[in-house]
Amino acid sequence: MKKSKIGKAPAMHGMAPDESGRFEGSFASSSASTLNLANHFLIAMPSMSDPIFGGTVVYICEHNDKGVLGVIINKPTDMTMEILFERIDLTITDGLHGEVVNEPIMFGGPVQDDRGFVLHTPGANYSSSLTVTDEVAFTTSIDVLEAVAAGEGPTRLLVSIGYAGWSPGQLEEEIGRNGWLTVGADPHVMFDLPIEERYNAAIKLLGIDPMMLASEAGHA
Repeated sequence: MKKSKIGKAPAMHGMAPDESGRFEGSFASSSASTLNLANHFLIAMPSMSDPIFGGTVVYICEHNDKGVLGVIINKPTDMTMEILFERIDLTITDGLHGEVVNEPIMFGGPVQDDRGFVLHTPGANYSSSLTVTDEVAFTTSIDVLEAVAAGEGPTRLLVSIGYAGWSPGQLEEEIGRNGWLTVGADPHVMFDLPIEERYNAAIKLLGIDPMMLASEAGHA
């Protein structure tokens, strides 16, 4: 991945960059949307056989009348933070915690899968960033990774290649066909749990036993 691709703010559903590449007011949720799942998890039903979304948990960053933007949080790629930094010519500061360097990069979704996106705890002001809640922000500009490489980045973060996007009404239709479960997001699940535990942990937020749900799906 070239540095220019992650450094330039990409165009997304509901987001229109101005000439400077920054997003002016485009992150604001629209009052025209009757359903707002921002800061929710989408949990793929066990019966979903889609090769991209089957078995996934998606964190929804934005949901308005222009569509939905989210990031898959439990589908790692073979790339690590160390490899990513090398590809975008960032030098990691001495003593940077080994767990950060070895952290896998997620496959965030099939849209713009040659660009990087970062979910993280809010703090510094990055050039192209959306504060979803007091605990979660979403940044598309390279300055957040520059801060991480310098040892000054967010305390909790998840880096993805690509994102998941739905056109207006598309996700609502999929939910209506019982393709997804939805639940309010828990940053602990997204940032702290091992990747392989996130799917079941997200289901448990609904008060559902994952084994019982899988059994019901198998008999549907």
